Amino acid sequence: MSRIMITLVGVGHVFNLSEQVRQIIFSQKPNVVCVELDPHRYEILRNPQTAQSMPIMYRMLAEVQKRMAKEFGGEVGMEMIAATEAAKEIGAVVEFIDEDAAVVFEKLWKEMPVKEKVCLMFSAITGFFMTKGKIEKELERFEENGEDYIKSFGEQFPTIKKILIDDRNRMMASRIEDACAHHGEVVAVVGDGHIEGIKKLLNDNEIKVFRLRDLRVWPSHDEKKTPAGNAEASFHFTYSDQYL
Repeated sequence: MSRIMITLVGVGHVFNLSEQVRQIIFSQKPNVVCVELDPHRYEILRNPQTAQSMPIMYRMLAEVQKRMAKEFGGEVGMEMIAATEAAKEIGAVVEFIDEDAAVVFEKLWKEMPVKEKVCLMFSAITGFFMTKGKIEKELERFEENGEDYIKSFGEQFPTIKKILIDDRNRMMASRIEDACAHHGEVVAVVGDGHIEGIKKLLNDNEIKVFRLRDLRVWPSHDEKKTPAGNAEASFHFTYSDQYL
C-alpha cells in the first residue's frame, strides 16, 4: 500500500477539540497543515472585534455558534487556532484553504430566494435557544447517515448547500491537492460536514480520515496512542452550521 499523503480531520466548530487536533498533527508530522479558514477569519478568531467588518448574516450565525460552543464548554474555532499553532511547532507550512467568508456571505444573501432567507432567519433565532441535549440528538442524526443529512439540508436550503457546501468543497479539495503537490504530506482540518464531499473530490489519492465521532471519543490524556482513524483509498441550518 502506498504512503498516505493526505489526512482529513473532521471537526465541529462548537466542540472543544483543540487537544485532539494537536495530537493528530504531532503524530502525523505533515509538511503542510491546511485549515478551513481564510486569512480574515483567522484574524477574527484571534481578535473577535474585527468581526464587525463582516456581513450581518455572518455575525448573526457566529453568535449562534458562540452560544452553542458555551453549551460544550469551548470557544468557536479554537481547534483551527490549535492546528495552526501545532503546525508552527513542528515547522509545517500553514495553508488557509477556504474562500473569503465576506465574499461568500455577500454572494449567498444576493442569490438566496426570499423563502430561504426567511427560513434562515428563523433557524438562526431558534438556534439561540438550543440546548446541549438537542444538539447531541441532531449530531446523532448526522452521524447515522451524513450523506442523507446533507441531502435533506439541501432540499430545505438549496442555495445555501450549493454556496456553503458544494462550492467550498471544490475549492478546498483543489487547494489540498495543490498543497500536497507543492509541499508533500498534508493534514487538513475542516468541518465534518465537508469530509465526504472533499473525500470524493480527492478520489485519486490515498486518504486517512478522522471523523468528528472519532475525536469526541478520544483516549484520555495519559494514553499515548493516537487512534488510527479510517484509512481509505481513494439541517436544520443552525445544527449543520456546527460542521461547516
